[in-house]
Amino acid sequence: MGRWRNKALTEYLENEIQWIGKPNYASAFPLPSPGRVPPLPSRKKLSSPTIRSRFQRMIMEVQDSVCGALEALDGAGNFKEDAWTRPGGGGGISRVLQDGHVFEKAGVNVSVVYGVMPPEAYRAAKAAVTDQKPGPVLHPKNPFSPTLHFNYRYFETDAPNDAPGAPRQWWFGGGTDLTPSYIFEEDVKHFHSIQKGACDKFDPSFYPRFKKWCDNYFYIKHRDERRGLGGIFFDDLNDYDQEMLLLFATECANSVVPVYIPIVEKRKDTAFNERHKAWQQLRRGRYVEFNLVYDRGTTFGLKTGGRIESILVSLPLTARWEYDHKPEEGSEEWKLLDACRNPKEWV
Repeated sequence: MGRWRNKALTEYLENEIQWIGKPNYASAFPLPSPGRVPPLPSRKKLSSPTIRSRFQRMIMEVQDSVCGALEALDGAGNFKEDAWTRPGGGGGISRVLQDGHVFEKAGVNVSVVYGVMPPEAYRAAKAAVTDQKPGPVLHPKNPFSPTLHFNYRYFETDAPNDAPGAPRQWWFGGGTDLTPSYIFEEDVKHFHSIQKGACDKFDPSFYPRFKKWCDNYFYIKHRDERRGLGGIFFDDLNDYDQEMLLLFATECANSVVPVYIPIVEKRKDTAFNERHKAWQQLRRGRYVEFNLVYDRGTTFGLKTGGRIESILVSLPLTARWEYDHKPEEGSEEWKLLDACRNPKEWV
């Protein structure tokens, strides 16, 4: 999987996360200009691996495994990698596959950002929002293959003049949710079963709690419907042991490939017609509406001067809006809409 990796930026990200919260960091260790990575601090100065560094390494490994699985499934498309740095602190690696054989668009990003947040962005972060960018989103071409979104993140905040050491506040967040255009109950049950299994390894209360949280979070108020068929979602999670939560986030992130690849493998070659495609485009319109109107991660990214291409990578290449469109009652399209309006217990 290492063929994508920008080695210099990877080393930079792997080291700089150890220094989050260091006073006068910007002057002690300036950000690189495009195409240049600054000298790294000596590893002798670094303490034993922190939760921050272990979490970041985990998400970079997940990025590799997910991209490798998606390329293998697509068979034609390849991810384009875009390594970037953020002027306010940190950087990331964005990978996007477009116009493949199976996927119309798939974006899988990693970012590590730090710096002083403006008050409105801090309020957004404390309101249990996502990272500075929306999470990876996978949009297949076939209307019978579902869209998948997943995002796992770790926040720390500290006062500028605090001594280096334990962060003032920390929390975990994330989730994985499924957005099909058509319901195949066996697929949805498979998806929710794996999510539940990941949760049950740590706390049997997690799945029902985070499933409800997911249904409530991805609610499109002006449509009175959910974006899709849910999954799990959590944020501001800091009332458990840090080590346990790191392992939990890792388990959830590593479930993305086994939860999603078998579904797309099964549906990617299913025959469809123009009606099916038009309905998929209408549902993608709902996806766009939620992300641009309600998604707090998008708001956080824009208010902290985030990288716009990474913030909007979750949007599909194509979408559709029709005036006052109402599917015929009892149709397959109506069944999907009904499930989005009235969330079900799938497992």
